[in-house]
Amino acid sequence: MCVESDGCEIEGCSSSDEVRTLSGSMSPGLKSNPDLHPCKPGQKFRAALLRCRSPAAAAGILSFGNVLNYMDRYTVVGVVLDIQRHYDVSDSGIGLLQTVFICSFMVAAPIFGYLGDRFNRKVILSCGIFFWSIVTLLSSFISKEYYWLFVLSRGLVGIGESSYSSISPTIIGDLFTNNSRTMMLSVFYLAIPLGSGLGYILGSSAKVAAGDWHWALRVSPVLGIAAGTLILVFVPEPKRGSADQMGGRIKSRTSWFCDMKALAKNRSYVFSSLASAAVSFATGAFGMWIPLYLARAQVVQKTVEACTKEICSSTNSLIFGAITCVTGLLGVVIGAATTRLCRQKTERADPLVCAVSMLGSAIFICLIFVVAKKSIVGAYVCIFIGETLLFLNWAITADILMFVVIPTRRATAVAFQSFTSHLLGDAGSPYLIGLISDALQQSYTTSALWRFLSLGYALMLCPFIIVLGGMFFLATALFFLDDREKAEKQLSQLTRPPSSVKVTTK
Repeated sequence: MCVESDGCEIEGCSSSDEVRTLSGSMSPGLKSNPDLHPCKPGQKFRAALLRCRSPAAAAGILSFGNVLNYMDRYTVVGVVLDIQRHYDVSDSGIGLLQTVFICSFMVAAPIFGYLGDRFNRKVILSCGIFFWSIVTLLSSFISKEYYWLFVLSRGLVGIGESSYSSISPTIIGDLFTNNSRTMMLSVFYLAIPLGSGLGYILGSSAKVAAGDWHWALRVSPVLGIAAGTLILVFVPEPKRGSADQMGGRIKSRTSWFCDMKALAKNRSYVFSSLASAAVSFATGAFGMWIPLYLARAQVVQKTVEACTKEICSSTNSLIFGAITCVTGLLGVVIGAATTRLCRQKTERADPLVCAVSMLGSAIFICLIFVVAKKSIVGAYVCIFIGETLLFLNWAITADILMFVVIPTRRATAVAFQSFTSHLLGDAGSPYLIGLISDALQQSYTTSALWRFLSLGYALMLCPFIIVLGGMFFLATALFFLDDREKAEKQLSQLTRPPSSVKVTTK
């Protein structure tokens, strides 16, 4: 028979049944006890509900929520041409839209990291999803005279989404360990390119179907509320470090200042965070500007006319979104498989795979700006290969953090890595690229060709930043083994085995 924590007996379970714990281990079936009583109907429902809260189901729901997080973020980018025409703003003005979102996101991340290490994580996640869903829906009704209010609404959405990105990976880290954790984190971070691509597709498709770009902002909120409800009902709240301790319990907790001091001294964490900033810089700029860049390239090639209508063509956004989905899937799968294979050769496989993929990605991203003027198909091929290599490192970077940071400070570590990567990365890259493009256009005669070239010259900054990120991953490889060993020693000092039970015989 199976027994719940309230001491009631669940019908339909035999004494030989086993109960799966959050970490995936199996505990032997519990023997019958005369003190137990039959479950009441409400308790049976609760017991059935608890059986659905498996680690795999929780990881699936959290990954679904991550897809929605990024889908909502890039739905706006999918209709950026329409927003620019509707509010009549320049390149730098439209770039500010994404910059404000990221700035609020990164400022809120450390706060949620602190809360995530100390309070119920799934409640914080659900509240964050409900908040950004409501704000996104309301922002679709802002009129063209209040662009500043539309920008402000994106900042508020960034706060809501920050809670999710800072906390949800730590729940997966406490549900799984070793290769199973790598696999689940790979699925979770697959949501970044998948959600981003679906955002482009959703924004473009909803705009075309409704004949109004505002409807692009009214789909993801409904899905977001559903995801928040699923998290509240089906995602468990595992004890911090339950998967790593193998039955031990944390007997002490370090202060926030001690956590920050330890993270600052963790060289693998610092260098991998700087490398993540380089990735964020490139993906933030690309996500915002590549569809517009390709649209201008087609105008230069005279294959399409410049947009003068209320509803602009969404072809480039749709194709770029589809490429992002596919390359995200390939990148995460190839990254996880390559890392697992390389771990058999070297224990430094994780940062080395990231470094090689980054350096390879920079080459193909450079080629985009060489071939785009002559061939849009050639540009898409370069985008496909470059993005695949760039997306290899997302899940691996998260796994590096899990290896070198102890469980009690992981939420703080994830939050500050997010803060750093956004502060030095995509918080400023969309606006910076737009600013450089505007400056180049003002310096020379404005024409369709120069509008295309100026944006291309501005985007050429990205490959150089990606190479710098590859160097940071190489630096991470130098210190990875030492920092992992230190984390294992710290964890053993903070834990103790469960108390033994003495059995007396008469």
